[in-house]
Amino acid sequence: MMKRFKNNFLFASLILVSCAAFAQKKALKPELKPNIIFIMADDHTSQSWGIYGGVLKDYVVNKNIKRMAAEGAVLNNAFCTNSICVPSRATIMTGQYSQKNNVYTLGDALDPAHPNIAKVLQGNGYETALIGKWHLKKQPTGFDHFMVMDDQGVYFNPTFKTEKDWKDDGEKAGVVHKGYNTDLVTDYSIDWLNQRDKNKPFFMMTHFKATHEPWEYPERYNNLYDGLTIPEPVSILDFGPETNGRTFKGQDLEDLEKRWEQYQKNPDKYWTTYPGMPFTINGLDSVQARKKIYQKFVKDYLRCAAAIDDNIGRLLDYLKSNGLAENTIVIYTSDQGYFLGEHGFFDKRMMYEESSRMPFVICYPKEIKGGSRVDDIILNIDFAALFADYAGLKKPEFIQGESFRDILKGKTPKNWRKSMYYRYWEHSKDRPAHFGIRDQRYKLIFYYGKGLGMKGASSESTPAAWEFYDLSKDPKELHNAMNDPAYKQQIGRMKIELLKQKEQSGDDDSGRPEMKAMMNSSF
Repeated sequence: MMKRFKNNFLFASLILVSCAAFAQKKALKPELKPNIIFIMADDHTSQSWGIYGGVLKDYVVNKNIKRMAAEGAVLNNAFCTNSICVPSRATIMTGQYSQKNNVYTLGDALDPAHPNIAKVLQGNGYETALIGKWHLKKQPTGFDHFMVMDDQGVYFNPTFKTEKDWKDDGEKAGVVHKGYNTDLVTDYSIDWLNQRDKNKPFFMMTHFKATHEPWEYPERYNNLYDGLTIPEPVSILDFGPETNGRTFKGQDLEDLEKRWEQYQKNPDKYWTTYPGMPFTINGLDSVQARKKIYQKFVKDYLRCAAAIDDNIGRLLDYLKSNGLAENTIVIYTSDQGYFLGEHGFFDKRMMYEESSRMPFVICYPKEIKGGSRVDDIILNIDFAALFADYAGLKKPEFIQGESFRDILKGKTPKNWRKSMYYRYWEHSKDRPAHFGIRDQRYKLIFYYGKGLGMKGASSESTPAAWEFYDLSKDPKELHNAMNDPAYKQQIGRMKIELLKQKEQSGDDDSGRPEMKAMMNSSF
């Protein structure tokens, strides 16, 4: 009896020791770092996502965008700090304003030696990849693997370059791949996920060309919207500054029709191709013509965007079927917004809401409550800081933005920004260079109208001008209230804050005496 007791006691002791050892080993095992997939489109503006409301919300193909919104958080007030493709992409990579990373205009390139978030993650145990559109001209750095298009790329049968055959944009390099661009980018993203080192966390940037002009779409969407009339924005018939007090012409829909016309006259030598030709507005008055241009433009755009939603779904399904969804952060965004007929415009660049707003949805089941909405002001300088935070790293010193991880968990820091600074540098007569400030209600814009020697900027100056909008009363920015005496004090306060944030962002215009003189007379 005693012998059996001793044996049982010994057996129990061994079990306890083993359990304790296992618990200690488990406690010592480092927590698995989350994977990060950053999916970004080009010009896929918030008006066309459906989850932000608007006249298109019942017409867009957005099953998988809605799926992400239901499973994660949507940012209602995310903005870029310079609404043009190359600078915004450089800001996302570096966490810096244009004046810090030296990428101001479409003509600039990101220096491969410049610090970026991919280098940081790569140096801290992450396997990194970039698939799709790069557009920063020089060789991507910080990636274990990249497969990117030359410059903008094309929608059908695009050429992709890798680390094995790299030449800077504009030099002939790469291999042609048969198929539709958006589908191919997803194919090669999934290929990389299958081949990666499974013992490492991963950071993958999947960048679609869509929905950039010329909005070519796959055959499966040829007949989407046939027979339908798409609703128009309220300002579709804005034909010039005199209608709302704005201070510049802008790029109107008729400019887009002129491109279609030029293409049809000489398709073999034009810079791009366009779907759905021929097209004409012969015999139509100005209102009829604009409405017809809008219908073709927005249908092409939404057909092109539909393919993005398909491929977001493919990536989400891959993560789920491979057991990766729980520990993978998935983000979908666009490099900036885009005008879809608002103010009679197409394209971007300006500080108006449609252009400067970045749609953004993020899923991370471990931390982010499904169906969340965030109203805080988030900027593209913040993305890199968020990635570092999720990787368990202290924010690198070169990053100007801040992590918004706590905000996504419903805990906004008391010192979080109440307003944001914006500057567009690529000056032209119709879309002048400008900077401005926006808070949760008001927006103040100063059009300084000078090229300042920036690449691609016009040397023809335009008169300095101001615009002010009360976004609570005028969310569509239809009335420039700069000269409304009711806002005199508010405008004065915002001018002071504008100069403060301009300085804090590192934008001091040093070495530009023409700016100093203008500032002295205008503020």
